[in-house]
Amino acid sequence: MRALRYAFDEALASLGRGWHSGLLSTATIALALFVLGAFLLVTANLERLGAEWSGAAEMSVYLKDGVTDAERRAIEAALAPSGVIVSHEYVSKTAALARFKRTFGELATAIDALGDNPLPASFEVRLRAGPAATDGLDALGRRLQQTAGVVDVRYDRQWLDRLLDAIAVVRGVGLVLGSVLTFAAALTVANVVRLALYARRDELDIMQLVGAPQIYVRGPFVMEGMLQGGIGAAAALIGLAVAFLALRGRYLIPLASAINLSSVHFLPASVCVLLVVGGMAVGCLGGLVAAWRS
Repeated sequence: MRALRYAFDEALASLGRGWHSGLLSTATIALALFVLGAFLLVTANLERLGAEWSGAAEMSVYLKDGVTDAERRAIEAALAPSGVIVSHEYVSKTAALARFKRTFGELATAIDALGDNPLPASFEVRLRAGPAATDGLDALGRRLQQTAGVVDVRYDRQWLDRLLDAIAVVRGVGLVLGSVLTFAAALTVANVVRLALYARRDELDIMQLVGAPQIYVRGPFVMEGMLQGGIGAAAALIGLAVAFLALRGRYLIPLASAINLSSVHFLPASVCVLLVVGGMAVGCLGGLVAAWRS
């Protein structure tokens, strides 16, 4: 404990003496973790959106205007609850027109001017979530397309697949960019710590000559790198939180409402802790490299 206290005190003193260069490495770590945290924040909310859309996924089966009762009963039988389907609801042409007027009130006059009701009757099908349901969904869609009386089939799973692909791309870009910036931050910390080490070269040589343990000789520089990483990570989280709160009310909440996302959340506490620990680890690595090579 005495060695750790000594390393901590010396690291603080070194940061105070060389605060200009220390600020550079701390800002580099903060930038790297801010970018990584921003991508994590975006992907976390996109994953919640995907989960919510999966839970409310629907298929719309549109019927021909001249569909017979026998054809409609056959379609309804194909939509019985199964491993893919939870339930279904029949929407008549009249109900579809009333719903359209409620949703798009400004277009009600235009659709009335058409004379006949142009909207088809349909079945709205609630789909099950999970990989097993997804595997059978395409087969169900193809079967319904070929069923007499059906004019078209549309289902949300197609959009969900595109959303999941987009999430994977965003996560990959974030990880690559964050990794590059983190590597640059580790190099910056190593160079800053090496400058501090060279500034005290005579003092360190004397300590080694009198037989001081390496933890007293190199430990303060490793601790200095760790402190820079921790401070940079904390600054990144504070900046990310400020940006999130500033954008949340004006932009993020209306956007979430537009895409049917229940709410927008900040990073979980566990992820915030991991970012701080990661920043300290990056700084510690930079300090170790500088102390070991000098």
